[in-house]
Amino acid sequence: MKEKLTDHAIRLFDEKGFTVTSIQDIVESIGVTKGTFYYYYSSKEELLREIHIRYINELLSKQESILKDDGKSYREKLFDIVHLSIVDIKEQGSSAKVFFREIRHLSQESLEIIEPKRDMYRYNIEALLDDGKRKGDFRKDFDVSIVTFGILGMMNWSYQWYKPDGSKSGREIAGTFVEMILRGIEEG
Repeated sequence: MKEKLTDHAIRLFDEKGFTVTSIQDIVESIGVTKGTFYYYYSSKEELLREIHIRYINELLSKQESILKDDGKSYREKLFDIVHLSIVDIKEQGSSAKVFFREIRHLSQESLEIIEPKRDMYRYNIEALLDDGKRKGDFRKDFDVSIVTFGILGMMNWSYQWYKPDGSKSGREIAGTFVEMILRGIEEG
């Protein structure tokens, strides 16, 4: 039942927005009482926090798997991370939209749990770029932090416009993004 509540809340938060969606809307969508909701969650904000934690934990796990693959070059790992973000938006759908769009509705207490995880995703990209610089795969004269924020900006806003059934596949979009990035940072 908890999973069902969460899934319906994600759909409603995506369609209507967090602030407009009431607990009553959530419970009515699956035909249960508010008591059922409060059995699992103390508040709508706690539910939103759990949606964020679940999303970022899964994303971090996938990113770490990419980074641990010693058989791939820095370029390939960068592609895989960018592609992961595009594919994840396709796979996660509404969860991705809620994650990126509704963070502003989390309490400071919730942000203190989630922001370090979001930061870790960024730090992992920075470390990849920094290692690539040290190994000579990437130019030595670019600001890793700024390039990382640029990469995140491209990836994180794609939930706004990416259409999984559109004319470009996730691999094609990731390839375009990575090619654009590499033209700016790749050695040689």
